Formats: sequence, structure tokens, C-alpha cells
Amino acid sequence: MRDANSFDDFYRSTSGRLLRYGYAVAGDPAEAQDLVQEAYARAWRQWGKLAAHPAPEAWLRLVISRLATDRWRRLRGWRLAASRTGPPADVGPPGEDTVLLVGALRQLPARQRQALALHYLFDLPVEEIAREAAVPTGTVKSWLSRGRARLAELLPGVADEELEVNDVA
Repeated sequence: MRDANSFDDFYRSTSGRLLRYGYAVAGDPAEAQDLVQEAYARAWRQWGKLAAHPAPEAWLRLVISRLATDRWRRLRGWRLAASRTGPPADVGPPGEDTVLLVGALRQLPARQRQALALHYLFDLPVEEIAREAAVPTGTVKSWLSRGRARLAELLPGVADEELEVNDVA
């Protein structure tokens, strides 16, 4: 059985040292925090046995070292793949139209935004959106219609044809 009080005491007395150890092993403060957090989570799951261990802090250091090694191995695979494909292309800043559209979309209710995104970004038909949202097709048609109408108000320079106002009615 796990004793929360003894684990809390153990955590308070060792966490600072183990965080410094994790930083020394990983070389990155955020990575060290992740490693130490995962190690303590594993320790808590086994605290009934670990509390009786002669050196529970040493056990945690071993776990942190192994977790760091696993992460380095995974990163090595990513680095190898990146070296074969080369660096990704530079992405420029968003255009003015994108900024305006995103600002307008943020003013729509979540369901209308979701329906518009599924319909236009994923090319999903109304029936599939209705199935995914667990609503009748008429509701999705309403969301799309109202969403496009509101976008037309928010983006007065955009032609109705660009918003495809009549394709769902």
C-alpha cells in the first residue's frame, strides 16, 4: 500500500537534487523537468515497494538516466531523418487576407467555425459533418449558411461567390 505522506516527504527532500541531476543529464531545464516529473510518477506507482528500497533516490537517478537516454535515441532518429530530407522550407509571415480571415473566424460561434473548417479545409460533405457532430444535416446547413453570412458581414470586400453562400441551401 502506498503512503502518500512518506512519498511527499521523500519528494520534498529529494526533488531539488534530482532536478539538478536531470539538468546535468539533459542539458535543458525544460527537458530536466519532464524527466524528473516522469521519474516521480513512476516512483509513485511503485511507492509501496520503492519505500522499502535501500536507496530510492538512486533508483530515481537511474530512471532519469534511462529516460534521458531513450529521448536521445528518439532524437537521433529524428535528426537522421532531417539530415536526409534537409531543413524545412522557410515559412513566410501570414498574408493580410489570412490575418483578416482568422480574425473574422474567431468572431463566429465554435460550431459554425467547426462546420466551415470541416467543409472547406477537409472537403467533407454536409452529411459527414452531421455524422461527426451528431446533429441533423439541416443543422449543419444552418451552421454553414449562418457562418458564411456572418463572414460576409465581417469581410465586406469579399465577394459572395468566394464565400459560396448558395452551395448548401
